[in-house]
This record gives sequence, C-alpha cells and structure tokens, in this order.
Amino acid sequence: MSSLPAVEVAPRGYRRRSRWRHFTIQSAPLLLAWIILTLTLVAWIVFYYNDQETFPTGFDWLSFLNTAMPLVFAAVGQSVVVLTRGLDLSIGGMISVGVSLAATHMHAGVGSMVLWSVLILLVGAAGGALNGALVAYARLQPILVTLATLSIYAWLAMKFLPQPGGKIPEGYTNALANPDKPTALIYLAIVLALWFVFRRTGFGVSVYALGNDEEAARASGVHVRRTKVAAYLVSGVFAAMAGLFLGASTTAGDANGATSTCSPRSPRSCSAASTSSAGAAARSGRSAGRSR
Repeated sequence: MSSLPAVEVAPRGYRRRSRWRHFTIQSAPLLLAWIILTLTLVAWIVFYYNDQETFPTGFDWLSFLNTAMPLVFAAVGQSVVVLTRGLDLSIGGMISVGVSLAATHMHAGVGSMVLWSVLILLVGAAGGALNGALVAYARLQPILVTLATLSIYAWLAMKFLPQPGGKIPEGYTNALANPDKPTALIYLAIVLALWFVFRRTGFGVSVYALGNDEEAARASGVHVRRTKVAAYLVSGVFAAMAGLFLGASTTAGDANGATSTCSPRSPRSCSAASTSSAGAAARSGRSAGRSR
C-alpha cells in the first residue's frame, strides 16, 4: 500500500501571527496616519495645558473640530487627484473664491443659503473641470496648470471681496460650524461614508487603476481622460465646500482666508495633509489588485 505524503500544518498561533503581520504590512500607511494624528492631538493637549494650566474644555474641542473641517474637505479633494498621480495646487484659490462669494452674496433666508451653496459648489466643479481638461486633453503638467489657475482663482476672489468683510448668516454658521454643538461630526461622518462608497464605485476603481498603472488601465478599458477630468472636478467641489466651512467658522469673508488652510504662497500644505490618506488608499488598492 502506498502512503500519501504527510501535509505539514502550521501551528494556530503561527497563522494568527502571519495574519497580523500581513495586515500590518498592508495597512502600514494608514496605521502611520493614525499614529501621526494621535501624536498631534497629544502634543496639542500638552501645549494647551502648559499654556492654560488646564485641559481643553468642550468649547475648545468644538473650536478645534470646526476649524479643522475646511482642511478635511480640502485634503479629501486633493487625495482623489493624488490617487491619479496628479496634483492640484489651486485648492487654496478655490477656497478663497467660495469664501468671498458666500460673504458677499449669501443672505439669512433659507432659499438664499441653499441657492448660493449650490452655486458655489458649481463654481468649484467648473474650476476643477477646467484644471482636469487642461491636464487630460491639453496634456499639460498638473503643477503648471494648477499653479496658473491658483493665481486666477485668487485674483477672482480679490475681485469679489477686495477687503475682508461681508457676513455669513448666523443660521448658516450654526448649520455647518455650530460653536455650541458638534454638528461638524455629522459632516465628518458623511465624508467618511462618501469615501467608503467612492472606493467601491466604477469611478473609484478607475481612479485607483489609473494611479497604479495608466497604460494598464487604458488597456483594460478605463477612460483615462474622463477619469482625470472627473478627479479634478471632485477636487474643485471639495475645495468649494472647504470655502463654505471656512466662511461658516469665521462668520465673515476674507479673500486671503485660505492662507490658514491651503496657502497660495505655500500650496503644499494641502498636499501634505492628503499624503497619508492618499498613500494609504493607494497601497490598499494595489494590495486588493494583487489579491485578485
């Protein structure tokens, strides 16, 4: 009688360690992002305590959350572009346009607030689509295109609001950046949900494929140019949204208000904010592709 060769079975503890090691390697950029976030919060608490001799209060946490929301929207929009191996330096200019339009045209009525919110988002979409068209169809370098449109958008913002002023309706501030209630957490949850859905849509798959290998994506049927235009359009919409949240948190307008979020003189601030999330997403996409 012939005997079958014995099959070696790895110990159960070894399998658990292997799964943990595999997860750690796959999620290294994401874990690094969470570590950086945790260390930043700890450092802020330490500096706050040394300066005020007390820990941050609920109002301090709300202020911290409200002032961070514009950067959250800007970083998400930038991340979509970075995933395509592009770059959008015009985000700061578009944020300034959104703030200026809201401060000069939005009134206290619900109809006015809704109308101008939609119009400002459409302006952001148009600006992003312009960037994408110049990059995808004119085949210009993203850094040159978005640096030029950054100057144009900043100039437009100065035309809309030459000096700091204007007013954001109180109701709009309470809806987006309420100083008494953590309404910003709702929008943060919506952003996370949208990112979760984005990764599983055809557009999201195309963005990841384009970032991994443009030629392979084209060969597999991905519309490369359309995907690039759509990515920059999304970036423009999120930049406009960041402008609305910035105006709501400051309750007034300033054409140079985006300097605290995405500085026109140092536009890499938004790029740096999105590097960890985009890098983690790209690594996740590549790993998923290899697992198939």
